[in-house]
Amino acid sequence: MKTKITISAILFFVLIFNGFSQEKSKKQIKEERKIEQQKQIEAMINAKEFVFVGRTALPTGYNSVNLATNPNYVKFHPEMIESYMPYFGRAYSGVGYGGDQGLKFEGKPEPYTFKKEKKNFQVEAKVKGGNDLFTISLYVGFEGDATLTIASNNRSSISYQGEISAPEEPKEKK
Repeated sequence: MKTKITISAILFFVLIFNGFSQEKSKKQIKEERKIEQQKQIEAMINAKEFVFVGRTALPTGYNSVNLATNPNYVKFHPEMIESYMPYFGRAYSGVGYGGDQGLKFEGKPEPYTFKKEKKNFQVEAKVKGGNDLFTISLYVGFEGDATLTIASNNRSSISYQGEISAPEEPKEKK
């Protein structure tokens, strides 16, 4: 009788511990999500289809500006870059007083390079928009956080901190 109780107790504990070992820990789940997010970011970069949205503007020589209430984006496509970013900084020429509409331009990027570094992806492009030439540098971390710097011939350079995401699919009309 004593051996039956001992054997059934051992069997019970083996089944319980085996059941617990099958469950993933929070750390394992978090690591799997991180790896999945890195794969998604890399796929977007390789496809050259993503959108940068800024959280903070960092103008040269000025205080940072929170962009939470300002709509802004830079859409990256294989054949075009479209920018709708606010500008805070010094304009040198080509911008009339009170006529500054921010960094709003679109055009074909020439050249358009993508590199994978040790800790991030690097995107470089030059876009001619209106009467200005914009040099775009984007550094994207493997988790999607990004730093965008836009330099132009007529203005001081400005940086933005934000993140990238997949472009929204156009909604079909019913």
